[in-house]
Order: sequence, then structure tokens, then C-alpha cells
Amino acid sequence: MAPLYFALGLGYGSVRWWRLFTADQCDAVNRLVACFAVPFFAFDFAARIDPFALSYRVLAADALSKLAVALALAACAAAASTRCCGSGGGKRGGGGGFSWCITGFSLATLNNTLVVGVPLLDAMYGKWARDLIVQISVVQTIVYFPLLLLAFEVRRATTAAAAPPPPPTGTDDDDVEDGAAAAATAAAARRSLWPLVRAVWLKVARNPNVYAGVLGVAWACVTNRWHVETPSIIEGSVLIMSKTGVGLSMFSMGLFMALQDKIIVCGAGLTVLGMALRFVAGPAATAVGAFALGLRGDLLRLAIIQAYTHLHEIHSPSSFFLLSPEICLNSNGCMHDTSPHDETARDEQAALPQSITTFVFAKEYGLHAEILSTAVIFGTLASLPVLIVYYIVLGFIR
Repeated sequence: MAPLYFALGLGYGSVRWWRLFTADQCDAVNRLVACFAVPFFAFDFAARIDPFALSYRVLAADALSKLAVALALAACAAAASTRCCGSGGGKRGGGGGFSWCITGFSLATLNNTLVVGVPLLDAMYGKWARDLIVQISVVQTIVYFPLLLLAFEVRRATTAAAAPPPPPTGTDDDDVEDGAAAAATAAAARRSLWPLVRAVWLKVARNPNVYAGVLGVAWACVTNRWHVETPSIIEGSVLIMSKTGVGLSMFSMGLFMALQDKIIVCGAGLTVLGMALRFVAGPAATAVGAFALGLRGDLLRLAIIQAYTHLHEIHSPSSFFLLSPEICLNSNGCMHDTSPHDETARDEQAALPQSITTFVFAKEYGLHAEILSTAVIFGTLASLPVLIVYYIVLGFIR
């Protein structure tokens, strides 16, 4: 974990002590991470797996647990919106409810399995556990992160449509025309759903994070099916960018922290809530999904623990690690559904620390970045003792 906090400290010091970056430049660094480092990392990671050796029951249990979390958050948001409307809160409660659904889903389900989880679970259960964690991470990259981005874009579009046009600041003809155009756009968005759908679709279609993981899996299918090797010049070009993923993500988080008045920006209450979602609600939902699909034993334990172990680094002869948000693969890049323990590993993956990528996206879209940064920083520190407790307690489950 020390390299993660080294990058975090450099980012923090470069703004708080050395004054090397302005606020706009900090935003530019985060944009660099979101648009280049993370997509290259996702492609590189996904391109190294074996798509023909997946544990579909484990992935289905993971999907079921995320669906349960999404439904629970939607129900809570609907109840909160109803109470808000009854007390005169109206629309603001509904929009806030959707925003908290996005943040709550990120906290409870999207973890940092590769950096923390892979080395720990490899030591606990062996290679089969490492391979299963990598599979879950790939699906997170190609399915759940794009869905998260879609939710961010929907929120941004609906918020812009609902906002009143800004009042004109002067009598200049250009100002009047701009105000009229903004009012017309907002009015059109309120009259029909189509402008919102089109705006969201165009924004999502332009986001490289949507394509990176899918293209990586597609290339992995080609290389594993026809035994084609990636040209070294292409592999090196991708690798040089993908290795920046985790370091720059933590550096950007340090920049963000330095711009705030205090380190724990969200306060003690929201910090406790974030930790509860990360280390209690997430593993509980994962346990429900695992039990529903009949996972037992070591596979069940792994499923629970993986939800908080995505942030650790591994350096061993049998592993290949990329210092980026969520990646660690074995030396030949393959994953194997080999284990007789397949029914015991799923639960322990749910107790892993918060995904660094979720902070990058939250910062990019301006939604509760302070909560996600706190979850990553303190969740990573707490992950090891929490993991040990889960490991001991789950040892009594058969």
C-alpha cells in the first residue's frame, strides 16, 4: 500500500505546500486520468485474460448482488422522494435521491480487487482465488463502469434540463441570444425525452472508458482462440500508458484533497456511512447473491472478501502486476476455472476497499468526490484488519 500513499502524498504536497498546480490544472490532471490512463489500463488488463475460461456462476452471483444493491438503493431513494414531496421538498428530493443512488452503488459494489485483493487472496487461497478475482475485475471494467458512466451522464443531462436558464448579465445582443438559446434548449428538454436521450447517448459514445474494456476482451478472444501474439510495439505502447493508471489516480486524489479545507471533507457521519456501505452492506449483498446461486465453502468466503481487497500490489514470480486502478494477472495473462473450491470463494471479494476509478469518475462529474476519496483513503487502510476479521469469522462457515 505504501506506493499508493506515496503518489497521494506527492499530489497533496504539490498543491498544499509547493503550489505547483492551480485548481484548473488539477481538473486537467483528473481529465487526463479519466480519458487516457484508465482506458489504457482497462484495455491492457482485459486483453490479457482468457475469455474462454470463466466461472459463470461466480460472475452471476456478483451480478445478482449488484442488482440487489441497486434495487435497495432505488427503493430508499423513492421513499425519500415521497417524504420530501410530502413535506414540500418536491423535485429537489428526487434529483438528490438519484445522485445518492449513484454514490451508494459505487461504495457498496465497486471495489479495488486487483491492487489489494489479488495478492491477499492469492496468499490465503492460492492461484484459483486470484484467477476468480481477475475475472470479476474484468466484468467490472467492461460492464459496471460503463453503466456507472451512463448513470452519471443521465444525471448531468436531467439536471441541466431542469435548471432554469441563467439570467442575462448585460444588454449585449450576444448575451441575449445566448440566454434565449439556453431557455429554448431547456424548454425542449422538458417537453420531450428525446433531447435527453440523444444528449446522454452522444456523451457516453464519446467516452473512451466505454470501449476500452470491450476492445480488450475482443482482442483477448482473438489471441486465445487463434493463438496470436500481440505485436511488441503495440503491447509496449499500451503498457507505457496503462502503468500510469493507479499512480496518476492516487496523485489526482492528492490534488483534490489539497484543494479542500480539511482532509476528511465529507465529515465523520458520511465517512462512517461510506465505510458501512463498503465493508458491511457490500459483503452482505454479495453473500445473498452467493447463497442464492449455491456457492459454498472457500468460494463463498472469497466472494465476501473480494469486495474490499482491490487495492493491494503484488510482486511474485507467478504474477504480472500493472500499477493501475485494478489489475493483476498471472504471468501468461490467463485465468482458469479450475478450482474444486469454486463454491467457497465468492463472499470474501465483497469486503475489499473502494475502487480508485470511482473517485476519478466522481471527480470528473462533480458528484460526491469527497466521499469517494475518503472511502478510498481510509478504506484501503482499514481493509487489511477488516479482511483478517472476515477471514477468521468466515472460517466458521461451512
